[in-house]
Amino acid sequence: MIELNNITMRYSMAGTVITVLRDLNCSVAAQERVAIVGPSGSGKTTLLLLMTGLEQAQSGSVRINGNALESMDRDQRADLRRKEIGIVFQSFHLIPSLSARENVALPLDIGGTADSSARADEMLSRVGLSERRAHYPAQLSGGEQQRVAIARALVHRPGIIFADEPTGNLDEATGQSIMELLFDLKKESGATLLLVTHDPAVAMRCDRTLRLQEGRLHDTAAPSSEALNP
Repeated sequence: MIELNNITMRYSMAGTVITVLRDLNCSVAAQERVAIVGPSGSGKTTLLLLMTGLEQAQSGSVRINGNALESMDRDQRADLRRKEIGIVFQSFHLIPSLSARENVALPLDIGGTADSSARADEMLSRVGLSERRAHYPAQLSGGEQQRVAIARALVHRPGIIFADEPTGNLDEATGQSIMELLFDLKKESGATLLLVTHDPAVAMRCDRTLRLQEGRLHDTAAPSSEALNP
């Protein structure tokens, strides 16, 4: 489902070239749950941006469900995200001027889906926010905003879910609730889940844990009992 070959990513800062990822290789199977861990600044978010086609590496290949991202233009990568990828950001990235329903329906509206509002309402019901669908982000708690963000990421039924520290801006209890919801929805949809997290307990719920260190990924843990018996 996901394949990275010899990925190298560099940034130039104040005249200095910094190599974030170096000859990185990784593959993720369909329906697998994979956690990516690593110290702050190790490049975890950069790696997710490359996998979703939001950024491009200096060298190497990224394939999503057989599609080579480096061979696609910006519009083609956007179409791929709209059809096959769901992204849950740490900072929600909701549009303040849109209601919860309108935020969730937005990916469908962009794609010209006729029943976008009905599908948005259905997804908001799944995340427990039916009664909040007309509210704007500023009228929602942090946990509610993240639920809207999850609903938006999954409303188009993607085959791959990317989540970048989805509980990073939430208190512990709300964060646990959000993770339960995300794992439940992933299981129901049969999607592949790739999750950046700093929480070892969350990582242990995945089939594999990969540690990003010195620009490369390393397997760090055997599957947990839950992963072996989902």
